[in-house]
Amino acid sequence: MMRESWLRNIILPAVIILAGFGAAFGLSSYLERNRPPLPSGFSDINLSMNGSRLKGFAFGADGLIADWYWMRSLQYIGDKIIASRSGHVNVNIDDMRDLNPRLLYPLLNNATDLDPHFAAPYSYGAIVLPAIDPEKAIAIAEKGIANNPNEWRLYQYLGYIYWKLKRYDKAADTYEKGSMVPAAPPFMKLMAASMRTDGGSRTTARTIYREMLAGSDEQVRNAAASRLMELDSLDERESIDKALADLKEQNGRCANDLNEVVPRLMQIKLPENHEFRVDNSNRLVDPTGAPYLLDKERCRVALDTANTKLPSQNAERK
Repeated sequence: MMRESWLRNIILPAVIILAGFGAAFGLSSYLERNRPPLPSGFSDINLSMNGSRLKGFAFGADGLIADWYWMRSLQYIGDKIIASRSGHVNVNIDDMRDLNPRLLYPLLNNATDLDPHFAAPYSYGAIVLPAIDPEKAIAIAEKGIANNPNEWRLYQYLGYIYWKLKRYDKAADTYEKGSMVPAAPPFMKLMAASMRTDGGSRTTARTIYREMLAGSDEQVRNAAASRLMELDSLDERESIDKALADLKEQNGRCANDLNEVVPRLMQIKLPENHEFRVDNSNRLVDPTGAPYLLDKERCRVALDTANTKLPSQNAERK
């Protein structure tokens, strides 16, 4: 009798709820596969289910559902980037509004509603959302801090967002607060001071990305590594441009190719003791191995946008 009551009152309702949840996902997938074509501006459909409403009713599966929203957020941005490239559009990761990734924040928000201590959505939001909606980026980072006040890295992410937005005073305050969290490294206190005195410098940028490179989140590490290569390339291109300008002033003409300025470059000391690189064909190459090109009309060095893997290849240097 007790066993029948247990089956009727506990197991059966649990099976029905989980089956209904599975059916909802199955129906959502079916509708996505069979929906009629829409104009490009309406290609995203709204989330079929608000995951936060399931919190407390998923019989311990909250974390699993949060993982699902998290993985979908990664796939969502990946699909957007692949679709843009198939249309021969270069993606500027500093401004991805043209991709119209309006569902990224709801996906990350659902994941963190279901599992408020899930670190990956917060870090991913800090890296990607500033290029889509800065205020949403701030919101997801602040949510992370509210739910995890003793996690110093969440203050690091929020400080990073403010730094990206050039709100150096806000960044300084955030790093300062983070430095007071137990187990926070000395880096946080140093960054608070750097933001107030030298927030916009490449030295500060290198410090930020180098510290992010030492973190445990793979998405953050990959982004930091790309940004450090970008900073190296900016230093290299400034030096190459100066060498081109000096040669033009002396000879009254621009160089015929970049090899003409290589001897001058060998005398230049780059930051961080880096050195210029050449490939097997003796061409100057950027940190990703793509050859630098000579824009002879402007007498400046240019990126090989078809081959470089530098993140901000669309950005013009001032």
